[in-house]
Amino acid sequence: MDKDQKYILWFSEISKNDVALVGGKNASLGEMFSELTRERINVPDGFALTTKAYWYLLKENGFDKKLEEIFSKFDPENLRSLQKTGKKARQLFNKIGFPKDLEKEILETYKVFCQKYGQNCDVAIRSSGVCEDQPDTSFAGQFETFLNISGEKQLLEGIKKCLASAFGDRVIAYRQEKQIPDLKFALSVGVQKMVRSDLASSGIMFTIDTETGFPNIVLINSIFGVGEMIVKGLVTPDEFLVFKPTLKQGFKSIIVRNMGRKTKKYVYDTSRGGLKEVGVSKKEQEKFSLSNEEVLILAKWACLIEDHYNVPQDIEWAKDGKTNELYIVQSRPETVHGSRTKNILKEYELKTEQKPILVGIAVGNKIGTGKARIIKDISRINDFIPGEVLITKMTDPDWVPILRQAAAIITDEGGRTSHAAIVAREFGIPAIVGTRTATSALKTGQDLTVDCSSGQGLVFEGKIDFEIKTYDLEKIPELKTKVMVNIGTPQSAFKNSFLPASGVGLARTEFILAEKIKIHPLALYHFNDLKNLKASEEEISKIQELTIGYENKKEYFIDELAEGIAQIASAFWPRPVIVRLSDLKTNEYKALIGGRLFEPDEANPMIGFRGASRYYDEKFLPAFKMECRALKKAREEFGLNNIWIMVPFCRTPDEGKKIIQLMESNGLEKGKDGLKVIVMAEIPSNVILADQFLEIFDGFSIGSNDLTQLVLGIDRDSSFLAKIGDERNQAVKEMISMVIKKCQAKQKYVGICGDAPSSFSEFTEFLIKEGIESISVSPDVLIKTIIDIANIEKER
Repeated sequence: MDKDQKYILWFSEISKNDVALVGGKNASLGEMFSELTRERINVPDGFALTTKAYWYLLKENGFDKKLEEIFSKFDPENLRSLQKTGKKARQLFNKIGFPKDLEKEILETYKVFCQKYGQNCDVAIRSSGVCEDQPDTSFAGQFETFLNISGEKQLLEGIKKCLASAFGDRVIAYRQEKQIPDLKFALSVGVQKMVRSDLASSGIMFTIDTETGFPNIVLINSIFGVGEMIVKGLVTPDEFLVFKPTLKQGFKSIIVRNMGRKTKKYVYDTSRGGLKEVGVSKKEQEKFSLSNEEVLILAKWACLIEDHYNVPQDIEWAKDGKTNELYIVQSRPETVHGSRTKNILKEYELKTEQKPILVGIAVGNKIGTGKARIIKDISRINDFIPGEVLITKMTDPDWVPILRQAAAIITDEGGRTSHAAIVAREFGIPAIVGTRTATSALKTGQDLTVDCSSGQGLVFEGKIDFEIKTYDLEKIPELKTKVMVNIGTPQSAFKNSFLPASGVGLARTEFILAEKIKIHPLALYHFNDLKNLKASEEEISKIQELTIGYENKKEYFIDELAEGIAQIASAFWPRPVIVRLSDLKTNEYKALIGGRLFEPDEANPMIGFRGASRYYDEKFLPAFKMECRALKKAREEFGLNNIWIMVPFCRTPDEGKKIIQLMESNGLEKGKDGLKVIVMAEIPSNVILADQFLEIFDGFSIGSNDLTQLVLGIDRDSSFLAKIGDERNQAVKEMISMVIKKCQAKQKYVGICGDAPSSFSEFTEFLIKEGIESISVSPDVLIKTIIDIANIEKER
């Protein structure tokens, strides 16, 4: 019999071309089982009831006509009508009876299946719609899945319930949103061997950054137990980012590891079947749910699957606790970024001096405003008014009817692959998940602004105006001068990677220290001796809280700094990324946790104990060695050899020699694997002795802010002198001109990373006329600077 006439097909009989017959999910499972197991990707076996079986069931029960009658009275704009229609349709399926021949075939197939896996073997029953898992319609979590099903009676009941889920309220609402007719498309049902992830871990991974569409990473979310918990957003998962280009070269490129809040999990309910929720032990909560080796295996599989389908993928995986083997249990096209126009860049910009009242994980890069509506229970969704900001603990697919009407979504729990995040992304709604306290910290009726534009989820009180800028990247002119970008926070790097920049002229490690690490490096180095150093209980407690999972606190510093640098370097790879070594002042270091124990008081920290002089200081040296280890890890373990290093505030050539030697003794040898080390030109001595500095370093990056204050003798923090402290001053320009000429003479790199080109177009013109090699500006003015430079170069 031809397969399109069959009611049941084994996965081995199914390919990606069979969507009309078995739906998107089962077509993908069949394709992977048939084609990718030869690549050593584990895919559990199974079988599918075809869409022919669905139509046969409907016709034999007379449901085709009854469904037409039910939907003839449906008002898609009315929530109560939707609920009433869905309920009537589902009640039909509760009474459905299997034709004898179909029931017999299902049970015989299950019997053969159990010969392979054991009597009454446990299976997952999953729906698979013919419009599901397509490039522009995911139906993420819309249909029901039934797990840990065993025995003939449970199997038939599970299939029945799966079919009824085709008319859940949330599914009907989603079809309306996507303009898909309710009665035109059939449902297939997949029966797949359960992976015993209840005894181990499971999760979701994407072959693209879910928020920005940055294509070069695999994002993996992981929890303990069965994966339904992660989709429902009941916990905040562990998160891993793996950089694909260097992974494929053999590097262990896990560039981010963030531990989640995994307080509970789903396990088998051995008495009643299905699943039950249990707590996760404190010991388990404080460790990652995947080892590094397992993360790399999953990432490699994700790359193979993406290469096979040739589009970004959204993949579910599970680890079997009995065999310790990893499995892929589902893969579908990523529906948000995969189909977007690549040459159009949209930037959302919120300008405010306000501090956020709540922070969480950003979903997307948009900004939304509206009145807050806290709904803690699905039974109260009728209270929601379209255009409000929905605030809840978490969402599941039952919330879809109101999610699509929200101005923004904020949840207590969940990660970037939770249901709320997936649906918000697909509907183009800004969302912030994993805030912990949104439902208690915010109030219904409050005016709120939800900002996801910076890579971090920020909630502000009040309705704040914002701007949307749109750029056609195909119309950006070619330049002789390199235009680079200054990057502060790692979270913004993937978003800014789409800018037409020649690389990163300044990656600021101080942002990583202050916002990501938060602890003074010496407090971590001397952690076991902190009590003797008179640290408070509060300081020690905060450090322990931030460094959960790290017995050796030094490793926390190295890992977090390496990851922060790697996010920026991977975003712009293979373009050069110039990472400035730590340049916090004493007052800034003192503000870090434990900083007061190690920092002196200085009358003017701006020209005090900062930059190069710190690195070889006997007391600070252990911190600098950890910094070197972090940079070495980013370059050598992650494979990011596009990282250059920049030395700030280097007062004398002798200091420069000491730093080069120190770096070399700590694994960072100038010239090795293309490592360039440049120095900042920000002190008059750098300019006056430029020839000597250029014998030591590979070039200069001009720090116009500090150079201006030191040439003019101004404290740049002084409001009284602000009108004098201007980079366009003739003395400052003479200094800059000298640096550029010296670098040109010795054929060394020369760029500028100060703020002046971002602020003054005439200053940019001066730099171009002097022949500077590169100009690095803040992301918000990069396009404007490129256009300005194009006009200047045209006139020359």
